[in-house]
Amino acid sequence: MKKILIIACAFFIHKVYSQKIVRSLNDCNWTFKNKSDSLWHPAKVPGTIHTDLLENKLIPDPFFGTNEKGLQWIDSGSWQYQCFFDISPNEFAKNHIELQFKGLDTYASVYLNDRLIQVADNMFRSWTIDIKQQAIPGKNKLTIVFESAVLKGKELANKLRYTLPGEEKVFTRKAQYQYGWDWGPRFVTCGISQSVLLTCWNKARLVSIQSIQKTLNDTIAELQFKCEIESDIDNSIFISISNTIPAHAPFTKLAKVHAKKGIAKYTIDYNIQKPKRWWCNGLGKANLYTFNFALDDNNTQLDSKQITIGLRTIELVNEKDSLGSSFYFKLNGKSVFMRGANYIPQDNFIPRLNNEAYKTIIKNAADANMNMLRVWGGGIYVREAFYEECDKNGILVWQDFMFACAMYPGDSNFIHNIEAEAKEQVQRLRNHPCIALWCGNNEINEGWQNWGWQKQYNYSKKDSTEIADNNTYIFDHLIKDIVIYNDGSRPYWTTSPSIGWGHNESYTNGDSHYWGVWWGMEPFEKYKSKTGRFVSEYGFQSMPNISTLGKVGLFKNNSQNEIDSAVLKAHQKHPKGYETITAYMLRDYKLPKNNIEHFDYISQLLQAEGMRIAIESHRRKKPYCMGTLYWQLNDCWPVTSWSTIDYYNNYKASHYQVIRSYKNVILSVTEEKDSIYIFAISDQLQNIEKAALSIRLATLAGQEQWSQIIAVTIEANSSKAIVALPKDILKGNDLNNLYLNSTLTIPGIDWLKASSIHYFVKPKALNLRKANYIIKENNCGSAQCFTIKADALMKNVRIKIDDVETNLSENYIDVLPNDPITIYLPKHLKVKSLKKKIKLLSLIDTY
Repeated sequence: MKKILIIACAFFIHKVYSQKIVRSLNDCNWTFKNKSDSLWHPAKVPGTIHTDLLENKLIPDPFFGTNEKGLQWIDSGSWQYQCFFDISPNEFAKNHIELQFKGLDTYASVYLNDRLIQVADNMFRSWTIDIKQQAIPGKNKLTIVFESAVLKGKELANKLRYTLPGEEKVFTRKAQYQYGWDWGPRFVTCGISQSVLLTCWNKARLVSIQSIQKTLNDTIAELQFKCEIESDIDNSIFISISNTIPAHAPFTKLAKVHAKKGIAKYTIDYNIQKPKRWWCNGLGKANLYTFNFALDDNNTQLDSKQITIGLRTIELVNEKDSLGSSFYFKLNGKSVFMRGANYIPQDNFIPRLNNEAYKTIIKNAADANMNMLRVWGGGIYVREAFYEECDKNGILVWQDFMFACAMYPGDSNFIHNIEAEAKEQVQRLRNHPCIALWCGNNEINEGWQNWGWQKQYNYSKKDSTEIADNNTYIFDHLIKDIVIYNDGSRPYWTTSPSIGWGHNESYTNGDSHYWGVWWGMEPFEKYKSKTGRFVSEYGFQSMPNISTLGKVGLFKNNSQNEIDSAVLKAHQKHPKGYETITAYMLRDYKLPKNNIEHFDYISQLLQAEGMRIAIESHRRKKPYCMGTLYWQLNDCWPVTSWSTIDYYNNYKASHYQVIRSYKNVILSVTEEKDSIYIFAISDQLQNIEKAALSIRLATLAGQEQWSQIIAVTIEANSSKAIVALPKDILKGNDLNNLYLNSTLTIPGIDWLKASSIHYFVKPKALNLRKANYIIKENNCGSAQCFTIKADALMKNVRIKIDDVETNLSENYIDVLPNDPITIYLPKHLKVKSLKKKIKLLSLIDTY
């Protein structure tokens, strides 16, 4: 560490001009072709070969109909990209002229003026090449040749004496889901997936800045900034730090450092008085601080960078206790129950996503009362905009490294490659307050211990030991050490889950992936007894909204309006997906016949009910269980899957249920032996005093059978049964014609209101009848709204608005007799003749 002289002053340095020039080459008229062809076509950067072929109408839409199967030839080809760009005299005069590729997917040879300057082999790394010696003033030709990742992977696989689980894809440092998953298609693409930059600079530059929080309390935040500088000079230069701290006057601090040739780190102390902490969604504001850094030499600005941080403490508590071993997070010293989901890439062709796409998905998560997302290890390290939105919205991130459901090689080339990858990604993301946990991989220990790979691949003892040792080194040592050295402020978890769901210990130790429901065909009720300490995966499939399937050709002709249509099968990647959905549907619902829209609707109700049971079970067991992250939040294409939001950002029934189940305060009703328990579950950090609990037992036609109102206090950060009702209150009633409605109100805090509707039989056993209802348009200020009122229970009302595709404030909801419910449209949406366009579908309509 270099010794530096710190000088504080109340003025900004006068900047004459910036010595550094950075410009994008994304728009320099890129073209592409098959390496063996002569005809060039226009290309987009960022982009992929599939999207470029599609834009030039050389292939049909990969997502439409059954097109996927006919497009598998693309991943076996070699593809060439090219552009011409000018280097100005001012740029050429700089000491350093660099090309930076933030994403080359994946096996790429880069040529400048027909000379090879870089060979890339990892889509998760950036590549910077100093081209001062190869570049010429004026026009330069840049060519990139992408070789087939599929063929390269097979070539590397054939060099091993054994076959690795995951086969050729595990040799490629590439998004593993591109090779196909049980929710995604196989499109092994290639291309320039992120920006291409030309950077020209003199003397010195800022390589990276790390913010380290040394002390945080109500009085002061003591920070250190580690500035990494690359220099050509041996001379004193200045680093200035200016802030935009809320409620504070602007302040600039100067540090005089003696730069030496090469790369070195310099540490600068920085204090913030009366700091404002960063809180996750639901517990407080996600306060952020922005700092601007400038590197100056004799009043000339050489370089500048900006970072945004949040002040908070985060720790993972994983300690042995009388029940096993805990697994929970403390944020700012407070134990927090994590409510969230697993995030997968939002498209098979990532460059199609813009910042607005990331903003939308994070807003959807925040609006669903989530406070954590898990970035799953079979996808990608997401673009910066994703983490920035998580920072702003108070969404903590469980960050997997990109390894999933396979075993990986251990040769020196592979090790060096992933070492550079992990280091780069940790350094890129470490300043984000949203990052809560680094996790080595997804389900690798689970797979090795429980999926029968040793028997399947007939490994010898020698081979088995070598494979296990390679992966132990990667995840227990290499990546762990990289995290500790390059971050050190967040916990590291080797693999998720720590123990497989087939073992009883998975429910008492660490995090768990519970797949007894779905894979094990166990009933939803098993969620109540099989609850882990932190459930980081579980879920159930449903079809997407029917409009989504229509966009990919489901209703192109009448013969496809059936569950066994070729289009529907092509958009279901689980081999027994529809079979499993149908089996569960028969347990709880009446199976609709030959009506794909009704099947779609009930599949969504089924998923929503499974999610409700799971989430409430997890939350009732707080603090034994301290987290629930369902599989999965989103889709990468239009498909029947475990997602709660489909590819086009339409909420499924399950997502509306998640919104209700993830509120800070909820009521949950469960039956145990001779009693009916009403749980109040609160994630609030303060007690809730003088709350009123209203309990009402009524028939499906609204006839009250019994009621009670009691005053209750809800303890902070707790889950407790606040009422135990004897089942004797049900005597003399037909359970098929009965519901229990519980409502918690808190004076002056309407947003904490909680309610629960409990039925005593499965939906298929309810004595539903056609209800008479009225729809009334209301004046709700800035947003359009309408009210639905019925004379009998309307079960699971789905609301659609003709010619409008939008998410509503509520949907797929039970409308109780004579209890009107108000539905809001998004504020930006104005629909003419709204009442006439509203269409309702309820469960009775499918019989």
